[in-house]
Amino acid sequence: MRVLAIETSCDETSAAIVTSDRQILSNVVVSQIDEHTPFGGVVPEIASRAHIRYIDSVIKESLNKAKCSIQDIDAVAVTSGPGLIGGVIVGLMAAKGIAAATNKPLIAVNHLEGHALTVRLTDDVPFPFLLLLVSGGHCQILIVHGVGNYTRLGTTLDDALGEAFDKTAKMLGLGYPGGPQVEKRAKNGDPNRFPLPLPLCNKVNCDFSFSGLKTAVLHTIESCRTAPGVDPKLTSQDINDICASFQQTCAKVLNNRLTHAISSFKEQAPTGTNLVIAGGVAANKYLRKTIDELGKEHGLDVIAPPLNLCTDNAAMIAWAGIERLIAGEVSPLDCTARARWPLTDMTPPDSG
Repeated sequence: MRVLAIETSCDETSAAIVTSDRQILSNVVVSQIDEHTPFGGVVPEIASRAHIRYIDSVIKESLNKAKCSIQDIDAVAVTSGPGLIGGVIVGLMAAKGIAAATNKPLIAVNHLEGHALTVRLTDDVPFPFLLLLVSGGHCQILIVHGVGNYTRLGTTLDDALGEAFDKTAKMLGLGYPGGPQVEKRAKNGDPNRFPLPLPLCNKVNCDFSFSGLKTAVLHTIESCRTAPGVDPKLTSQDINDICASFQQTCAKVLNNRLTHAISSFKEQAPTGTNLVIAGGVAANKYLRKTIDELGKEHGLDVIAPPLNLCTDNAAMIAWAGIERLIAGEVSPLDCTARARWPLTDMTPPDSG
């Protein structure tokens, strides 16, 4: 079975063709970094217009790389939420057009489920497993019992971890996207120079909060600039040390929250042996290393997708579509886009 997938939930326009025997025949991703860099973050209207510009060529390139025609496709999968609604609509309308013109099944996919199931594409991870989903817009811990069957153990009360990385980078003038810049500068920094708060780590639950940590970073930057007898400009070492201190603090918070989650996971899903990290922030090698060490302490195998499949891409949407198609699920051509669509409510998108 070959599935064509389209992903346009944020600032990457992507199309892929994946087979039911786990072959990625193509996975074309066009980034919009250049469009959004002047603004220090994603601008929804600019993202939507860029998706319209790129969508046709990305789909054609995906077909060419897979060496197949549209008639060789067995189904069309597409992100129908959650995400920036303008972008989601662009991809959904393109997928509907292809499905209608070729008389192929349409599968509306939850973007978060795409991230959640990527390890089943790359590593054939069995259910159940514990999932840490961390990205620019999402931060949550879930038990994945099966396709469409999720128990949320914790979520962020305010900002996502990826957003905290991006905002820290912006405050330090490191540019966009900020996560990779913070990780790069942290390699040459002292993680113990600036003590930062560990939000919610005194709570016996699995929730997150990062808004206070961002504020603490801002105060740290200001204190460096106003210290008596020093240049008001941050030195390169100041920036490295702030990045290292921030990244280490994030790792401590994740490990603290995951420790509680692992206990719940072992109680609710005693046959599970895997802790999965997914989402764009899972590309951070420092965080992956610390979580891997935590998993080993608790007897869990820690698995993350390859770095190129951590960030938004259509291959993960194709695989989620395949899993749903195998389960006998297809979507009507009048299904709607969703700006919000939690994994704990996997009711298919309404018709409209």
